[in-house]
Amino acid sequence: MFRRSLLAVLSLLVLVSLGGCGYNDLQSQDEQIKAGWSEVLNQYQRRADLVPNLVNVVKGYASHEKEVLTQVTNARAQVGQMQITPELANDPQALQKFQAAQGQLGSALSRLLVVSENYPQLKADGVFRDLQAQLEGTENRITVARNRYIKAVQVYNTTVRQFPSNLTAKLFGFAVKPNFAVENEKEISKAPKVNFDSAPAR
Repeated sequence: MFRRSLLAVLSLLVLVSLGGCGYNDLQSQDEQIKAGWSEVLNQYQRRADLVPNLVNVVKGYASHEKEVLTQVTNARAQVGQMQITPELANDPQALQKFQAAQGQLGSALSRLLVVSENYPQLKADGVFRDLQAQLEGTENRITVARNRYIKAVQVYNTTVRQFPSNLTAKLFGFAVKPNFAVENEKEISKAPKVNFDSAPAR
């Protein structure tokens, strides 16, 4: 009887100490990161899914723009060839490759949209305009999802490093996670402009 009571008291003390040492925070923040990563992947996939239709519509009006069309197609293929797993977000090199591939696709799409400015009939096409709206919305969602993910990782990494939660992190195997590289802190909060109605700035 005494042993049971002692065991119950010890269990309670362990639970209280874990809560006070950041264990619950680490669990919660880790789940937020997983949810944020899923949303980032969903939005990038949404953009990749728009590419074939966008390329086909542009090809119908600007078939001789083969170089730009090929760049977009190849960039999308490179993104599609990557093995996307939950573990990718925990591997700094894999995350860097993922970011580079997505960056190449974004750059290729930007070049395609600049080329489209030279074709008034393409800009007036209803399907193209619908794709424009979808792409613009997707780019905004990507920016929001990335920002949320970056912040979630920053909060988690701070908890992992701070005392006394760093002791709990070490004990239960919670390691610092890599994050998206932010080359320009001011620009990361802005979605790329997708505007087919005005002429490109010179």
